[in-house]
Amino acid sequence: MPLLDPTLWQDGPTLTGGAAPVVEPATGRTLATLDLAAPADVAEAAVRARAAQQDWARTTHPERAAVLRRAGDLFAAHADELREWLVRESGSIPGKAGFELHVAAQECYEAAALASRPVGQVLPSEAPRLSFTRRVPAGVVGVVAPFNAPLILAIRSVAPALALGNAVLLKPDRRTAVCGGLALAAVFAAAGLPAGLLHVLPGGAETGAAVVADPRVRVVSFTGSTTAGRAVGELAGRHLKRAHLELGGNSALVVLRDADVEAAVAQATWGSFFHQGQICMTAGRHLVHASLYDEYVERLAARAEELAVGDPYREQVHLGPLIDRAQVERVHALVEASTEAGAKLVAGGTHRDLFYRPTVLAGVGEDTPAYTEEVFGPVAPVRSFATEDEAVALASAGPYGLSLGIVTRDAARGLDLAERIPTGIAHVNDQTVNDEAVAPFGGVGASGTGARFGGEANLDAFTELRWTTARSTPAAHPF
Repeated sequence: MPLLDPTLWQDGPTLTGGAAPVVEPATGRTLATLDLAAPADVAEAAVRARAAQQDWARTTHPERAAVLRRAGDLFAAHADELREWLVRESGSIPGKAGFELHVAAQECYEAAALASRPVGQVLPSEAPRLSFTRRVPAGVVGVVAPFNAPLILAIRSVAPALALGNAVLLKPDRRTAVCGGLALAAVFAAAGLPAGLLHVLPGGAETGAAVVADPRVRVVSFTGSTTAGRAVGELAGRHLKRAHLELGGNSALVVLRDADVEAAVAQATWGSFFHQGQICMTAGRHLVHASLYDEYVERLAARAEELAVGDPYREQVHLGPLIDRAQVERVHALVEASTEAGAKLVAGGTHRDLFYRPTVLAGVGEDTPAYTEEVFGPVAPVRSFATEDEAVALASAGPYGLSLGIVTRDAARGLDLAERIPTGIAHVNDQTVNDEAVAPFGGVGASGTGARFGGEANLDAFTELRWTTARSTPAAHPF
């Protein structure tokens, strides 16, 4: 039997938000039909989650860890089925889908290890008492995940939240609700997660708002655009709950004067065109030393022209489709506005249906729309600099601060330069798109509220730190 048996797609009552098709972007075909969640469904799920969570928090850490390890094994055991869903539903090429499955398994294994981490400290006290801190589960965690890396960006919060004794309400993007939501429900059900702990609630903005606002949800983990993240943060703040926000980016790839141009272009090609540029860490600004600029642009354009674009399920391609028509129109509008503002279109700039050619823009400036904004498409704007101080100023400009790549023959020089640029993530002699389950992940500025995902950061994200004291006899007080 396939893992994604429809009977395992929803834990609990039928959702009441209406039916929606699951569409394959490459062809427009309907792959399945799913139920959407209305705000009333969110409230019901939150009640069930809170009731189930109290028993789950009392289970032993080996029991919770065992469920997470089995879930990790299931991602590998059912890789073929899940990979097909990722390719067809999200437009991923098979290699990218395979990477998502690898990371999903690793997130589960890392989360399993969290369950047995030390939970607190014994503190000194002025009074004759035992004084200690203890990490306790937050309770019910709301996870709102996007379409672009739907499995990774859901599991990285779902797995540690469950491992640490919480229940989860997961709202995936409705465009990738199977591979980013229902697949997780199926995996965890097969792994033996008790009923009521994971609720998948596909829907639109109103569903996400209901998850954030529900009084039983104490922590919110949101990944998405900066605009949407501001709204989530504001709503969470009104309800006095923590919101961990991983938002947009316009990351710089800095190519220093001593760099090998061919090696730099190899980094740039992957950094800008991987998954059609629909990655928050995409290299959105190429800053190249003036002495290398012309050669860099020429070689990057040649690489872009060589890349195959098409249906990743039926063809061997480098780039698949953008997620939908609205995204194609947004990307193309930014490219056109950039050329109208004086940028030179060196490669790409065209599309067929949802398939957008990898695009290189030269001669960009501080007012070029595709340079100043997050494009979320396969567009590489290239700008030159003369000195390292200028490179630092250019890389530091703008509101975002998610990822940074620096290419140089001198790694120590690259590390020194990275220290001068505000960013949540920095890579020397690598491009900007990297992710590992053991590493903290997050950005600064308009890119979010810091490294709140991954590794040790998950302990702070999904638990509360409680101070407790105990005396052998009741304390005496002045009155």
